[in-house]
Amino acid sequence: MKKNSKKNNNSRVSDIELNSVDAKKKKNESQNNFVEMLPLEVTLRIFSLLDIQSLCRASLTCSSWNSVIKNSDSFLWKPQCLTVRAVCPREIDDDLGSGYSWRVTLERNYRKSKVKHEWLSGRYSNICSPTNLPEKIMYPMDADTWGEILEAELER
Repeated sequence: MKKNSKKNNNSRVSDIELNSVDAKKKKNESQNNFVEMLPLEVTLRIFSLLDIQSLCRASLTCSSWNSVIKNSDSFLWKPQCLTVRAVCPREIDDDLGSGYSWRVTLERNYRKSKVKHEWLSGRYSNICSPTNLPEKIMYPMDADTWGEILEAELER
């Protein structure tokens, strides 16, 4: 009978130890996650200092970061979208007019703005054949965007 009670006491002790280890782990994770510790305004201010690539990477860190970043449309995504608007004003205005959020509008136009900027800045001027264009950087664009690029090329 003593052996049984000793085993039961050992299993209880190990259960308590495991539970306390799990609790400490959760507490440490929570302490390391500033999103859960700081007021939302401070967290948003920190995230607002990130560029778009860093912001997207941060959203992949954990579910709490993703939630804050994804759901802060006008505070985090609007400034990023307005930067892209400098290159693609028609596209941004059309998407916003269609009811897309700032984040979705940015997603829809970010790569296009990069390619359009390269074209408009003359990076692809004097291309002799389609094989000289970098395939990975190209992005599908509508006729109006190609018209803007053509006008810029003709002015050069």
